[in-house]
Amino acid sequence: MNEFSLTVPRTARYYTLGTPSDSITDLWIVCHGYGQLARFFLRHFNVLDNGHTLVVAPEALSRFYLERFSGRIGATWMTKEDRLSEIEDQASYLNLLLQEQLKHLPQDVRITILGFSQGGATVSRWLATQNLPVHRLILWAASFPEDIDFTSGKAAFTNLPVALVYGTQDEFITPETLAKKQQLMSQLGIAPQVYTFKGGHSIDAETLALINQSL
Repeated sequence: MNEFSLTVPRTARYYTLGTPSDSITDLWIVCHGYGQLARFFLRHFNVLDNGHTLVVAPEALSRFYLERFSGRIGATWMTKEDRLSEIEDQASYLNLLLQEQLKHLPQDVRITILGFSQGGATVSRWLATQNLPVHRLILWAASFPEDIDFTSGKAAFTNLPVALVYGTQDEFITPETLAKKQQLMSQLGIAPQVYTFKGGHSIDAETLALINQSL
């Protein structure tokens, strides 16, 4: 049996909060977690809707039923199957999305990338392999990927302000996973600002507003 790959066009869906214009000073690209949909995830960012911020939420390309064969649907950025191809597809998708937004915005717009949970690994891989004009990175309840190319990654993350955010009741964040995550970041020269809030595996609006003001 022989395996082959074929690159095909895909329809990618994304949602926005705010309207592109000359008054936009900040562009946020926010990537949801496993099993979420972009239109629901975007609701957590209403606190940023101030007339000067455009928030763009891309949706992962693979959708599935969350329970058996019908009902609620979620999306995932990747699985372990053919993972290298999926990582390349993610980067191509997010590159096109970013380029499309920048066409309609001022040249000096500040770009913030946020990845929540599985979306954190997605944006980290994306930034580590690309030369992107990003000004801030926020990893929220995110697992930092161990498979990042540390040579290119060090260059990508140099002098990039990074926030590491998690809820104190997040069942997926343990002292062990947090220490491992910070060790990986240290190898890349990343010294993140750590923010915590009282809550679980979710986006906290008050903390989000605080990070936006201070990072």
